Amino acid sequence: MGYYDDHYPRQKSRKSNWIIPLVTGLVLGAFLFALVLPALVNNGLLPYEVIVGEKQAVESTDQGSNKTTDNGIESNVQNVQVDITSTITDIVADVSPAVVGVVNIQSQSNFWDQEQSGETGTGSGVIYKVDGDKAYIVTNHHVIQGADTVEIVLSDEENVEAQLIGSDMYTDLAVIEMDASYARKKIELGTSENVHVGEPAIAIGNPLGMYLSGSVTQGIISGKQRAIPQDFNGDGRADWQSEVIQTDAAINPGNSGGALLNMQGQLIGINSMKIAESSVEGIGFAIPIDDAIPIIEELEQTGEVTRPFLGIEAYSLNDVAQIEWERSLNLPEEVEQGIYIRSVEPLSPADQGGLQAYDVITELDGEPVGNIIDLRKHLYDKKTVGEELTIVFYRDGKRTETAVELTTLSN
Repeated sequence: MGYYDDHYPRQKSRKSNWIIPLVTGLVLGAFLFALVLPALVNNGLLPYEVIVGEKQAVESTDQGSNKTTDNGIESNVQNVQVDITSTITDIVADVSPAVVGVVNIQSQSNFWDQEQSGETGTGSGVIYKVDGDKAYIVTNHHVIQGADTVEIVLSDEENVEAQLIGSDMYTDLAVIEMDASYARKKIELGTSENVHVGEPAIAIGNPLGMYLSGSVTQGIISGKQRAIPQDFNGDGRADWQSEVIQTDAAINPGNSGGALLNMQGQLIGINSMKIAESSVEGIGFAIPIDDAIPIIEELEQTGEVTRPFLGIEAYSLNDVAQIEWERSLNLPEEVEQGIYIRSVEPLSPADQGGLQAYDVITELDGEPVGNIIDLRKHLYDKKTVGEELTIVFYRDGKRTETAVELTTLSN
């Protein structure tokens, strides 16, 4: 028997009906997602941060939001925008042309006794004044000490001939003169009197000579009115007490004579020296600009500094152990401050006035003297050569008074 399809009723083919439910589900899901998401974001229920639109992105940059994780730990989520420009970069760009290199050139004899000139040292300097066709640069005395010729290296590495006007060993300052046409910038002078411990400071100079010219370091003001003993003749005894600003901005060999700036880009100090002991780091010093300006002006005018001379090596009483005040110096209880004399130079005004070692000076011209800085300020700010100085001092517990005539101390 044959089988023919025509003899059986045919079934109708079924069309796929899954497309319509799928589209409907996607539309419904998107609607619910758009409706529910803002509520989740506003209530901080998402494990991550969602930023919607440009406006929200900017707002979240300015303020963070506290989020609580599943384990109950609260965290502060912030978006931060970083601007690579800053006050410091603006200051450096503006001031750097005023900070120059200083090259010390001296004549030397070779094996055949022929004289040749060569570079013996480098440092830094600051263009602080332009007057007519001359530009004036301040640097350190030890940078140009013994120089036969001085050259200035500008910020663009051009070398310029310059002339040494004068220098002062005691304050470690020197003034150099060059053609004003090479001065691309002069620095703005600030004041060191209003400097506060802890405020930011910027140092610009040439550490390691011209290899790292125009280097910038940042730190803070670590201390003011630091009295640092200076031994000029190498005999192990202090010849001078330098009043300096202490900073932790890196100051290395070659930085000497460079600029110490405040955050207004003003010159507040001339970088001068660094304690180079292996156990000490982050201690650099600068000559306060308020102390430097009178010296600079006198060097401009006369080429040297003339100052009154007393002829003593003295230290603050605070440098002596309290027990020694009574045992060695025999000081009465009413003496709470002063300076003690370590030695007296023969034939000096102090010697002629009868002062001796271990005398303790408490007054100068009726004004109390608390430390070595008070003594120096009184001598160099209030007295001149040839004037009489009245001194009150204690010897073996007895109060005594003497008067001396000040003579000249010059380089």
